Amino acid sequence: MAREPTPSILIADDQADVREALRLLLKAEGIASVGVADPAAALEAARKREFACALIDCNYSRDTTSGEEGLDLLEKLRQLAPELPVVAMTAWGNVPLTVEAMRRGAADFIEKPWDNARLVSVLRAQIALAEGARRERRLAAENALLRGEAGEDFIAESPAMRRVLALVERVAGSDANVLVLGENGTGKGVVAQLLHRRSPRAAQSLVKVNMGGIAESVFESEMFGHVRGAYTDAKGERIGRFELADGGTLFLDEVGNVPAAQQPKLLRVLEDGEFERLGSSRTQKVDVRLVSATNADLQAEVAAGRFRKDLLYRLNTLEVRLPPLRERAEDILPLARAFLARNAQRYGRDGLRLAASAERALTAWRWPGNVRELQHLMERAALLAEHDEVGAAALAFGEAAVMPAATDLDGMTLEQAEAHLVQRAVERADGNLQRAADALGITRQSLYRRLEKHDLRDANGDAD
Repeated sequence: MAREPTPSILIADDQADVREALRLLLKAEGIASVGVADPAAALEAARKREFACALIDCNYSRDTTSGEEGLDLLEKLRQLAPELPVVAMTAWGNVPLTVEAMRRGAADFIEKPWDNARLVSVLRAQIALAEGARRERRLAAENALLRGEAGEDFIAESPAMRRVLALVERVAGSDANVLVLGENGTGKGVVAQLLHRRSPRAAQSLVKVNMGGIAESVFESEMFGHVRGAYTDAKGERIGRFELADGGTLFLDEVGNVPAAQQPKLLRVLEDGEFERLGSSRTQKVDVRLVSATNADLQAEVAAGRFRKDLLYRLNTLEVRLPPLRERAEDILPLARAFLARNAQRYGRDGLRLAASAERALTAWRWPGNVRELQHLMERAALLAEHDEVGAAALAFGEAAVMPAATDLDGMTLEQAEAHLVQRAVERADGNLQRAADALGITRQSLYRRLEKHDLRDANGDAD
């Protein structure tokens, strides 16, 4: 279950009794704190962890009246953690010092001896403002990504799928990591959405990451974010996928395609819930429920040395295996009717229905592309059917649905031939994109671009 984070305040003051008094006051208010005695220790603490607010004295042992040490610390904290609100505090309060502290970025100002109620009120206000700003940044980043969709109805009339649905209902309420296994196109992404919607985290984000589509060179930036100046083109900060999913669910699709060099970095955040943005040494903590999916045989990948055994153990605390569509015959027609109705509404073809001949053809087909193939078939039927009743003649099964009947490459255009070769390579590799790319003599990212170019990504189930 998602935890409500306890705010933690960084206190910097050279007097031990002041730090202790503040610690006890804040503890009584349910606010944790870390006390340090000088600016250097304050900066070191801010580098190592994330704080909700900083309360800093303006005067230390070197100079007890001017406030320059505190103002210098204020500037350095603002540079180190621009999102961190800093409240300045001094026993030598005066208007010029207050104005200068605010000019350098102080969020507020407290005079010693402080009033307990005012101090707590100021800190709570700054914590709330910072959290609001953080939510705005997350929302902006989520809008730039494909956030988890509301999800489709889960049709489970067959005994095989009823068992899957019962398992999902049992495990959805836990925080255990779930690995969803199944052939291409069986609906692994739909199960991930269902796990999220039935969990206590449903009100938070479901963030989806297609691991097969992330280039190794940007893996850390995509997953953990980066700070301004982390590399040449890093003009501003970026929130990574783990941070976006904080409090919610992170769905790692095609997890079998994580490059070997990046697997230890993924393992660390799964074990400790800690990471650093690229270019930053400040450790951040996240509370994420992880759901992963793959059509690869991860045990075989482990045996071949391409996938870490300890990472697999972290991913598959619980396993959900999806049966292929050929093993859930009772679901074929309900799914087909649902897909046809949805696409009929989408394309303004209300009234479309399946003829008996179409239903017989649908139940007789072997469905190598599983549910995704059925979904695409019904979309084409909704677009191309000449009458309200869709007969068997209006259905185009198998490869005929995506390319001409000719199997001779000489009879194809260059685009058709490329699509055919890419599709065949993925099929021969059992959906493993790295092996398919190696067979074609291209990089995995080049293969992924070609799958999208020819609209083969969904057809091969790589997104689900």
